[in-house]
This record gives sequence, C-alpha cells and structure tokens, in this order.
Amino acid sequence: MRMSNNLSRLGSDVGGTERGNRLIETAHAMVAPNKGLLAIDESNGTCDKRLESAGIAPTVEMRRAYRDLLITTPGLNQYINGLILCDETIWQTTADGTPFVEVARDAGILVGIKVDAGATRLAAHPGETVTEGLDGLRARLRSYTGKGARFAKWRATIKIHGDASPTRACLEANAHALARYAAICQEEGLVPIIEPEVLMDGFHNLERCQQVSEALLRHVFEQLNTQGVLLEEVVLKTNVVFSGLEAPTTDEADDVADATIQCLLRTVPAAVAGIAFLSGGQSGKLASTRLNAMHVRYGTPSQPSGAPGATVLPWQLSFSFARALQHPALEIWAGLDANRAEAQQALIHRSRCNSLAIQGRYSETPESA
Repeated sequence: MRMSNNLSRLGSDVGGTERGNRLIETAHAMVAPNKGLLAIDESNGTCDKRLESAGIAPTVEMRRAYRDLLITTPGLNQYINGLILCDETIWQTTADGTPFVEVARDAGILVGIKVDAGATRLAAHPGETVTEGLDGLRARLRSYTGKGARFAKWRATIKIHGDASPTRACLEANAHALARYAAICQEEGLVPIIEPEVLMDGFHNLERCQQVSEALLRHVFEQLNTQGVLLEEVVLKTNVVFSGLEAPTTDEADDVADATIQCLLRTVPAAVAGIAFLSGGQSGKLASTRLNAMHVRYGTPSQPSGAPGATVLPWQLSFSFARALQHPALEIWAGLDANRAEAQQALIHRSRCNSLAIQGRYSETPESA
C-alpha cells in the first residue's frame, strides 16, 4: 500500500540515516527565518530578453557578468539563504576565475539548480502544457551534486482559461512529473523544490485563482505520496493567490493573504519543511506588501505571534523571488562597471524589504527602490 511504503521510508530515512538527516537539515536551512531564496535560474532566452530591455547586449559574457554582479553582492547572506541557478550559471566563474558555487559557499549561501527542461504542449489538450526533463535527470543531478548543489527545482506552470481549463489531465500530468522528479532528487541526495505555479495571466478573479491553486496542490501532494516522496525533505515554491493581470479589479493585500493561507491550510500537509512564495511577475513592492500581510495576519513557527488570536501555521513561510529582487539592480547596472556598486545596493535593498516582510515589519513608506 502507498501509505505503508511511505511509513517504511519514513522510519529508515527520516528516522536517522545520515542522508535523510542531511536533507531535512538542508530543507530547513533553505527556509530559515528572516531570509529567502534568490532565483537566478532564468533560461538563457529569458535572461537575454531582460538584458535587452535594459539596453545590454544579450551575450554569454554579459549573462555571466550580470550573474557575477548578483552573486558577489556584499552582505547578500544577511537576507538570502540560497541561490537557484541554471545549468549555464552553475559552471561559470567570476572575472577572476572563482567559481560562482565557491563564492556562494564561502558566504554561507546554499546553491540549488533548476533541472526541468521547460513546458511543452500537452497532447490532445490545446492551450495546455506539461513540463518535461525527466529523461537523463539522474545523471544530471549527479553532475550537479558533484559541483556543489544542495537542492534542485522543477517548475510546472498552469494557465487559467475561464472555467474550462486547466483540465484534470493537465493537473495530473504536471503533478506526476513533479513527484517523479522529487523522488529522484531525494534518492540522489538533493532537496527538491517543487514549484507548481498558477500563472497570473488572465481575467480570472481571486476566487477562481484560489480554486485552481487548491486543485493543483491536491493533485501534487497525492502524487508525491504515490511516488514515496518524503515531505520532510521537500520545500514547496508556490504562487500567491490573486486575480489575473487582466481582471477589472485589484485585490487588497489582506484579501490576498487570507485566500493564500486558506488555500495552503486546505491542501499542504504540515510535514512539508517550508513554503517559499514565487513573485510570478508581481512588482517588487507589491510582492513585499502581500508577503508582509500574511505575516501580520498569521503566525509561523519562528514568529508565532501574528495578529491577536491569529492561526499559527505549521510551516515556515519565505520567498523565492527572481524579478521582484533583481529588476531594480538590472536597470541601474545597464551593463556598466561604474554602476556595479549602486546596482548591488539595490539588490540588498529589495532583499532587506522581503526580509522585513516575512517578519511582518515591511512598509512601503520608506521605499526608495
């Protein structure tokens, strides 16, 4: 039976083996209080588009230079527990030849790696996608662990099209792939970040986003159980619940916080090591504001107070942002060495804002970036 198999693994892995204990320690370190994850795992194509938007040539060297700027930012470890890299970046070095992985390790920052191969068309379901990349995954994971990676990430994207989609087939296909990836990661000694994301594109309202997010997460955790994945060794990276970009109204931060937390309480087992929210295209300030509202209204294991009489959540809540942290730094840098220090300060500023947000202490009032 599925449950007895998982209980057997729970006794052997979580109960005391060196590998199991190490993965649990890593998972909790990834969501340690008052810090988050910096995602630098954009595909080369996406990174090139962002460079071009800032007037920077989209070349291998400029991608390396930009990631160099981010990873070598002084004081980054005050606010960041881990870096999520892509395949190109994990093998790159600073201008003086120091591997990026070594720079992060020396700063006490964990290194992770995005391992999925991106979304492809889901057969027989027009407009829907499934994430691929399981072929050859075990061998790739071994090369990444040899390079120093401690965790991995796989993203599944779900788009809302009115009431007709996502279909059950789409949710099940993506959940199954996420679970198989997670099981392989744990066997190879890496903590899996599972990232099921309901995209913000569309006209849907907050209630529809919550409905789809809950359905997606239920499928994901059912599949994780089926595949024998140990939740104590898993970090969930998921979307905040809010109305689509084309919706006629914008949700209040408190409503977003309540819908998001209700969604998680209904679907995510308490055994999960922690939850890190993705920014999903939100502006830096908006992402911080919504993250702050959750921590003002609800307690967490490291900060149980929250609002008077608030529910204390079973998991640590954190952030795993890309654009919401990087964008100001990229615009300031513009590919010029003369702007490097100012750009790095912009990254520190946004990182500190989100550190304050997961303490319920953030305010837009003093914002300057």
